[in-house]
Amino acid sequence: MKFDELSDDPEDARYTVEERASAASLSTWVSVGVNLLLPVTQVTVGLMSKSQGPVADGIHSLSDLVADFVLTETEGVRNVHDVRTRKMGDMIVVDAHLEVDAAISVERGHDIAVAARQRVLQRHRVLNLMTHVDPWRRPDLDHAAPAVQADP
Repeated sequence: MKFDELSDDPEDARYTVEERASAASLSTWVSVGVNLLLPVTQVTVGLMSKSQGPVADGIHSLSDLVADFVLTETEGVRNVHDVRTRKMGDMIVVDAHLEVDAAISVERGHDIAVAARQRVLQRHRVLNLMTHVDPWRRPDLDHAAPAVQADP
């Protein structure tokens, strides 16, 4: 999240923009710490027990985290979710949902996705990045349970 883009929201009137930015920053760093600690622990336990499974899982989790960072730093990307990586030969294939400002044009959203893809392909051993563009701060209905219609 880019903290300079926070504005006073009437729903959070009791907190200043600075207080919300500070809380968001703290939450982000706690999440980063946990997301680094868990895969490192997996790799360590795997090495100590001479088991390839935990080592592979830990490395896979770390590659997801790296992809998150690279994508989030792309101009116009507000957030990233549902990042999935998988190995293909000696390369990696990445799928990611990019959240962009809901008020921009489809063309601008596409341009942001192309820029994110280029950044990842230039910096990492990634064969392909498939992106899905979602509106920022809107519910992602891609994974919602389908509505059940009552019989008339």
